[in-house]
Amino acid sequence: MSKDISILIVDDELSVRDSLSNWFLEDGYTVETAEDGKSALKKLESFNFHIVLVDIKMPGMDGLELNRRIKSINDEIIVIVMTAFASVDSAVQALKDGAYDYVCKPFDPDAVTHIIRNASKSIQLSSENLSLQERIKSLINIDDIIGKSDSILEVLEQVRVVSESDSTVIITGESGTGKELIAKAIHMNSTRRFFPMVTVHCGAIAENLMESELFGHERGAFTGAQYARKGKFEMADGATLFLDEISTISMKMQIELLRVLETKHFTRVGGNREFKSDFRIICATNRDLKSMVDAGEFREDLYYRLNVFAIDLPPLRERPEDILPLAKHFIKIYSEQMNKETCDIGKRATKALENYPFPGNVRELENLIERAIVIGNGNTIRLKDLPFDKKPEDPTWESIDEMEHHHIESILEKYSWNISKSAKALGVDRATLYSKIKKYNIPKHQ
Repeated sequence: MSKDISILIVDDELSVRDSLSNWFLEDGYTVETAEDGKSALKKLESFNFHIVLVDIKMPGMDGLELNRRIKSINDEIIVIVMTAFASVDSAVQALKDGAYDYVCKPFDPDAVTHIIRNASKSIQLSSENLSLQERIKSLINIDDIIGKSDSILEVLEQVRVVSESDSTVIITGESGTGKELIAKAIHMNSTRRFFPMVTVHCGAIAENLMESELFGHERGAFTGAQYARKGKFEMADGATLFLDEISTISMKMQIELLRVLETKHFTRVGGNREFKSDFRIICATNRDLKSMVDAGEFREDLYYRLNVFAIDLPPLRERPEDILPLAKHFIKIYSEQMNKETCDIGKRATKALENYPFPGNVRELENLIERAIVIGNGNTIRLKDLPFDKKPEDPTWESIDEMEHHHIESILEKYSWNISKSAKALGVDRATLYSKIKKYNIPKHQ
């Protein structure tokens, strides 16, 4: 902590400035000195000191006046006054004016060190308190989640209920529906909100690295393990562990995960010492885990261990009344980011958005709006600003499935069947896109 604390010593005696400066430099503090009040105030204009040691008796501006001036500039600065024993009454007055403490000359090095350490701890606690206040301000208010459809309102009520407990939650829904946002809302409105939510995107981690990612490893556990490393379970002690794409983990890892969920104990890879962690599990998947259990692809015991409280997020096409409120929300966000005037949505563009099936759900809508803000001119998003290859109101499309089929096929053709680029444009992951291709039996044209 000392290396982060800066101290200004104000005394007209060079010997005092030098001796104190040397003490504090040896302890690792950043130290500056000033010979009088005027010089001290000038230094305070250009640098934000944490602690200022002020001599009571100085020519010109005395320590009492300097203390008052410092407090008027920044009340957070800790002022410690230095005084001879005969001037203790002046030191008491300084305390009444907001000084933190006082030390008597001649100095006892241990006493001075003790006061500075206590002041440093006070600064650290104040900093942590400010950080906590900022974190509280950033809490996701459930009522601020965008949506007015009955289905999303039901989801938000479920979030309110489960946030008050410590139960395991599984969030299901198609890619792009906002499963991670719901997980954050549960965490940030729970008693664990003062700890960070630890997230693991299971589908993005290679199988041979998953064990180390979750449980950590000891030095030398495998080639390249030069240092011991904490795993996500250890990091989530007191907090929430969010396992996204839980359906992608291997059968072997499912067994390990089940054991840890039941005991809250684990060992690092390559180690023997057992660790305990008080974590809450929230997981998410875009697949039907029960069907995977029936197919022998997911352990039944783990499924029931995870499926304590289930929240299913409906796709955007099933709640069209949420499309415009979400679109306007994203317009506000990206207009501010791009320093553009907040725009409206034209009638034809509105109709197109409302009739579009959104295979990529909310994520795709966000991408559409961001693109429209980038390329659009004026203060209105028009139909031409939206990347629809066919107008959604095309009468030859009789169903939402048919509309989705044609849109996915057109995107695949646009990107020459590059699955990664097509999935990104649609706002879905590769697995979902492959699933849609299979569902609609979309042929790859040569």
